[in-house]
Amino acid sequence: MKITTALISIVLGISILNFGAALNTSDSLKNTQQKKADPRPNIVIIMADDLDSRQLSCYGGKNIQTKNIDALAAEGMKFEQMICSEAMCVPTRASLFTGLYPMHHGSFQNHKPVYTTGIKSVCQYLNQQNYTVALTGKDHSTNPKSVFPFQIIKGFEPNCVSNTDEYQLDDIRNFITKKDANPFCLFIMSINPHAPWTVGNPAEFDPAKIVLPPHMVDTKMVRNLYCKYLAEVRQLDNQVDDVRKMLKETGQDQNTILIFLGEQGPQFPGGKWTLYDNGQKSSMIVKWPGVVKANSTTSAIVQYEDITPTLIAIAGGKPIANLDGKSFLDVLSGKSNSQRNVAFGIHNNIPEGTPYPMRSIRDTHYKLVMNLTSDKSYYNKFMMNPDQKNSYWNGWILKAQTSPSAKVLVDRITTRPPLEFYDIERDPNELHNLALEKSYQKLIEQYKLKLGDWMKHQGDKGASVDRVYAKGTTIDNE
Repeated sequence: MKITTALISIVLGISILNFGAALNTSDSLKNTQQKKADPRPNIVIIMADDLDSRQLSCYGGKNIQTKNIDALAAEGMKFEQMICSEAMCVPTRASLFTGLYPMHHGSFQNHKPVYTTGIKSVCQYLNQQNYTVALTGKDHSTNPKSVFPFQIIKGFEPNCVSNTDEYQLDDIRNFITKKDANPFCLFIMSINPHAPWTVGNPAEFDPAKIVLPPHMVDTKMVRNLYCKYLAEVRQLDNQVDDVRKMLKETGQDQNTILIFLGEQGPQFPGGKWTLYDNGQKSSMIVKWPGVVKANSTTSAIVQYEDITPTLIAIAGGKPIANLDGKSFLDVLSGKSNSQRNVAFGIHNNIPEGTPYPMRSIRDTHYKLVMNLTSDKSYYNKFMMNPDQKNSYWNGWILKAQTSPSAKVLVDRITTRPPLEFYDIERDPNELHNLALEKSYQKLIEQYKLKLGDWMKHQGDKGASVDRVYAKGTTIDNE
């Protein structure tokens, strides 16, 4: 009797297991079919590090032919008015990932972490749409992990201050070809052309023939350094080519949106760590087969805060309330040629020098910059350290002693007026301050009013918030 009961139990158990297995197999097949039927694209974002986007030949650069980035532009849409709100790596990337301006996400100083409560990132937003969100390379602004739970993929160099830039694509290839996986959004964060400018071949460039940006003092030392900088731009261009080849070889290129981002400007005076266009104005190129018109250009004003809302829209999600950024999907699809009326900027120089608060507003014609402590001198420890006797900055100072034009360019960095107002359409290098011109006063007041409204909306009290905070404190609890 006991044996019969046991046999019945075994048979029933096997039947249940087989039924369960059949259900699992059925679910698996169903999921696989659903995934195969998922029409949503994958997304790959390649981001440069400290790129002077005007050096790209597709953006008018004369010193280097960036043929691979140019090729991407020929197959996609080139944005002419891509603006980062704060020209430092961590704030820019935090804005990219959160869709919030720096005062709202909390990382409004370089290496200051985002707030840990109430902040979500592209990871959570796209995870909710069943996207897998991953990152390889420079991983600034990925802490705390509770806000930025990226799947980290080996491949690119994670440390931006590195003398080498060895990279491999094997792990990335495995990630993007994983069978039956969800759609993915992969951030490939290059460290080029971030200082110390040690990779690539500077000998490709003739220091005597390169064209320096007009706001830079022309010395032999800075020309030699700029060749090293351009060599890293070449390395960046080669990396773009390698990623494109990998997408094509794996058959992913036709179902993948490829976005190239320039980040903020270069680590030279008047670039990164300022609100001049050489620091704030970036590049963005988007290739989306079948959606984005090839070889197209848009003058729509876009900020890094707009990218996460756009990715959410691409993934099929609804707009997220209270984000500062807004989707520019209509610009990509050709339904609209505008996105924002104005772009905003914030800078405080912390911890890269003494606090130097600035705020800005610009459209495609004019830019207003407010220097909130103009009675003080601007100082940046990386470029202007007086102990570095052989630095190119000391060469600038020396030349300014005998050259009036060099003195103007040095004073432009160190000694700033309370207001700067530029006609960036006629004066894209921002060398002619119109702030004291009588005919512009009404216009200046309009821009000041808009900038003040934005600061109020951001909870930005100006110079008083641009101070060094104790670790773990915020504006509210200090």
